[in-house]
Amino acid sequence: MTDSPFDDASHPRPRSVSHVSAPGSEAADTAGRPTQVRIVHLGLSAFHRAHQAWYTAQVDNTREWGIAAFTGRHPDAAHTLAARDGRYVVIERSDAADTFATVGHLIAARDGADRASLRAFLQDPVVAIVTITVTESGYGLNASGTLDMGAPHIAADLEHVRASMRGEHDDTTALSSTIGRLVDGLAARRSHRAGPLAVLPCDNLPSNGELVRRAVRDFATAADEQLARWIESNVSFVSTSVDRITPRTRPEDIDLVERKTGFRDEGVVVTEPHHNWILAGQFPAGRPEWERAGAQFVEDIRPFENRKLWMLNGAHSLLAYAGTIRGHETVDQAIADPVLLRQVNFLWNLAGRHLPQQGLALPRYRAELLERFQNRRIRHGLRQIAADGTLKLRSRTVPLVVAELQAGRDANAALRVVAAWVDYQHAAPGNSESDAEALRIREALNKTSSEQLPALLEILEPSWRHNPDVHRRVQMLRAL
Repeated sequence: MTDSPFDDASHPRPRSVSHVSAPGSEAADTAGRPTQVRIVHLGLSAFHRAHQAWYTAQVDNTREWGIAAFTGRHPDAAHTLAARDGRYVVIERSDAADTFATVGHLIAARDGADRASLRAFLQDPVVAIVTITVTESGYGLNASGTLDMGAPHIAADLEHVRASMRGEHDDTTALSSTIGRLVDGLAARRSHRAGPLAVLPCDNLPSNGELVRRAVRDFATAADEQLARWIESNVSFVSTSVDRITPRTRPEDIDLVERKTGFRDEGVVVTEPHHNWILAGQFPAGRPEWERAGAQFVEDIRPFENRKLWMLNGAHSLLAYAGTIRGHETVDQAIADPVLLRQVNFLWNLAGRHLPQQGLALPRYRAELLERFQNRRIRHGLRQIAADGTLKLRSRTVPLVVAELQAGRDANAALRVVAAWVDYQHAAPGNSESDAEALRIREALNKTSSEQLPALLEILEPSWRHNPDVHRRVQMLRAL
């Protein structure tokens, strides 16, 4: 934790217990809806609805913490949720049964391109928190973890924000980047003297609060140095580790809810019963009492981040790439494969060598992961997990490889994930299209056979381009 310019306002005010209504209880649901927006969310995803919005609904009996959520690149989710006035059904799907709940805390769903609405919400002093769920590539960061100021959408947004701050054109001109939209909204908050707030990125990036803080600082400094100084003094950035498997909703899930409740809900979210949220940072304008629903507030989030990244996410990546190569489609199918189960256990053994043995309950965590992976009814698609592999492996797998090699060990259990990723790129030309580094991957695959592997490995870790030992080990571990 670093020194903060904020007074200690992070302790929540007393709140009552949860309110999540049952499907079909429309009168109860209406009575339980908040009357004001205090949380603004960027990236209106199924995960947000199953996680941050769900946590908030669980603990906010006072109906104080309504959420206004904005989509990312596509407005479809906003249109879908607006049709039900923001209400949606969450299906918690265990391996044995389904349970249903309607969440009503999402009281505004907007197209992310609706710049005027975002600015209007953030300039309201009652808003205390901005949460964010985007993919690893959604922030526009480069390989070093800083904002890619040369990216066309970042550069275009910067020019729009600069012009807006100079009063040169209409503030409704749409922005396309997450960081640009956030800084633009913070500029509106500053101009209306609306006070401090907290920003909570909820993703799989390590030290995500610090990463977003730096990205916001760099963008704001380029736009207006006074704005950057105001943000430094008035906006906290909270690091979070989030965990709840939320596969894509299928048409049969929507049909199931309609049969059970009598309502056609196109915004249905399917998720597992397990949920986890760990946070480190300050809340200068207050927060919901999320710990009532199981959230954990800690001083040092790094051990918890690493446990999740290296064990849950790392195993997911191994299953996604190796499992697809072996003909599987879902996590439960892949973990039922004895070969892949053995490889996952080797990976978990390796990760455990680099995690604190106190406070993380690693044996129980492993047992819980295995139970979650074996849930046959959650149908977590391997290709969904495989997307954006380069960004994911840089935090999920590369650190373990580096640590093992530095310790003088072979690192094979972690390098097997890298080898499976390499096989996945070779298996079909379209496998790289969902990756932020798709162009570099295509260029690597077009090289001569002796140059392909070094070029691919360089994308994950630049020093591996000229590391014949890593080349040899990865080639030995490949299945294709």
